[in-house]
Amino acid sequence: MPPKKNLSNLTPSQWLSPQSDPQDVQGVIQFLTDHGTFHLPSLPNGLFSAASGTHPDFELTGYHNVWLRDNIHVAWSLWDRQRDPHRAVRCIQALLQFYRSQHPRLKRLIDGSADPANVHNRPHIRFDGPRLIELEEKWPHAQNDALGYFLWLTSLMLRSNALQLESADWETLTLLIHYFEKLPVWEDEDSGHWEENRKVAASSIGCVCAGLQALSQLLVDQPHTTALLAATSHPVSSEQLARLLKICRDSLQSILPWECRQSAPLKSRPHDAALLFLLYPLNQVDDPAAEEQILSDTHQHLAGHIGIRRYNGDSYWCNDYRKQFTPELRSSDFSEDIANRDSLLTPGLEAQWCLFDPILACIYGRRYQQSGRAEELEKQLTAVQRSLGQLTRHSDRFPPFRCPESWFCENGEWIPNDITPLLWTQGNLIQALDSLKESLQLRAARNA
Repeated sequence: MPPKKNLSNLTPSQWLSPQSDPQDVQGVIQFLTDHGTFHLPSLPNGLFSAASGTHPDFELTGYHNVWLRDNIHVAWSLWDRQRDPHRAVRCIQALLQFYRSQHPRLKRLIDGSADPANVHNRPHIRFDGPRLIELEEKWPHAQNDALGYFLWLTSLMLRSNALQLESADWETLTLLIHYFEKLPVWEDEDSGHWEENRKVAASSIGCVCAGLQALSQLLVDQPHTTALLAATSHPVSSEQLARLLKICRDSLQSILPWECRQSAPLKSRPHDAALLFLLYPLNQVDDPAAEEQILSDTHQHLAGHIGIRRYNGDSYWCNDYRKQFTPELRSSDFSEDIANRDSLLTPGLEAQWCLFDPILACIYGRRYQQSGRAEELEKQLTAVQRSLGQLTRHSDRFPPFRCPESWFCENGEWIPNDITPLLWTQGNLIQALDSLKESLQLRAARNA
């Protein structure tokens, strides 16, 4: 069914209003689909590069490589609501194939012959996607959140019988469990979602909790899988999973609603947008007060006029970033030299990211669908309107209606950064629109 209004004559943030209905949302989805907004190009093996840019400096960004975390979020957007489950499963199958190559690393870390303090010894979370091989360059591979996401979505697919594993893949899962114990993950300082200075982060521990919970539920739903986990070289039992999950949950609860509570200045962070992922899609914040505080903090401390800052003081794509750094350095590893980059930031001119408003929309959509409270639907609509307002314009250096990684300030003007389009943003936006369509359908049914 065609949209009821000509979207080309309006700015994207005006496409939807409190009077919109499910047909209006579907019209927006169709319009953006027709304009290529939701095109998610994949490699022949089913994996996704982080971005699909075509500008001259794109290869220098490194975003043609594969990140574990980004692939899980993109695959989840295809898996959720069964939008394209076949592609989601293919992505996980290719990730499983790569992580077979990481068994020697995991085993050395578990038996103590390798030191996890040297992050190159850890399982690699950024790699050459087409060839499924490691990259030689230095990278902050201490990212427990990414491994937790991987365990989470793999377990969800196993629970639905959409994915079949070979013995080597069950070995991958059990090695991850022993690796989490050996670190130990509940107090391990990792580089987390933003691949920066290492700290004990609630967002990383919460991702591991989600993976452990999903795997534990698999054993309940499909008891025969208990024997498969027990038959590997590093067997895992349901009791072992339960113990590890409890320790991780206790640690998570001691940190929330903060991201980090350590005393060192660079390891103390009350507000971080990565915490939103613990609300959606992972559902790992059990305390309603903590959930409310995370949402309130996001709006009060992190939200900007376009998007949402990852955290205050974030210098990645800060003011005049392209003048401050050559293309080769813009997306390089700053995990051990972040103070130099931070010195270039003008406070208040942190990049405003496009990942998070769609996640807020999904959070408020779930709350509305559970409670029926009109104010939750209003917040959901506002988040979707902001998300649409972040799309590229005809005047930008990219085609219109693309999903940037973030907007940054250059010469006093806010423009999309070089990482446009970012597939992770695309996946989040389509979920936000699907969720709003469901909410409006529910509102219509309730008002009928």
